[in-house]
Amino acid sequence: MGRPQKYVVRLTSDEREMLLALIAKGKANKEKLNRARILLKADCGEEGENWEDQKIAEAFYVTILTVQRTRQSLVEEGLENTLNRQPPKASKRRVIHGEEEAHLVALACSEPPEGHCRWTVRLLADKMVELEYLPSVSHMTIHNALKKTKLSLGKKKNGVSLQEPMQNSSVKWKKS
Repeated sequence: MGRPQKYVVRLTSDEREMLLALIAKGKANKEKLNRARILLKADCGEEGENWEDQKIAEAFYVTILTVQRTRQSLVEEGLENTLNRQPPKASKRRVIHGEEEAHLVALACSEPPEGHCRWTVRLLADKMVELEYLPSVSHMTIHNALKKTKLSLGKKKNGVSLQEPMQNSSVKWKKS
């Protein structure tokens, strides 16, 4: 027998019946059915099979970590939340949106500051704050925004010249 489990699964008869019915019906998604099977095998109650994590992982072709996290979720969040897991909420929100991104691209395509042969992400970050486009910004945020636009600071020209005036009402860019 392995080491004692930190998160012990003890299902009631009603919970076991509900999980067995869910599996028998087979209408849920694969992850939900796997979590139900894992809980049934990990159950150390009177009716449970009390399998070790390694054996459960091998039986259902999942990792031991998946089994351990399923146990932990049951103990900490309850059966309903364990079966119906929600994807994690994105905690990060974008700092640079459309207008700021346009200013950033225009700035990156402009002449670099005096004493520099090209723009660096740190110089761009400082200039964006100096021009009050953003209250504060990390150089990595600038890097990610430029990467998203596929703009390279290493190239002399980035495909278009912003110095040329626009002709008529249609937009025409001079290719470099």
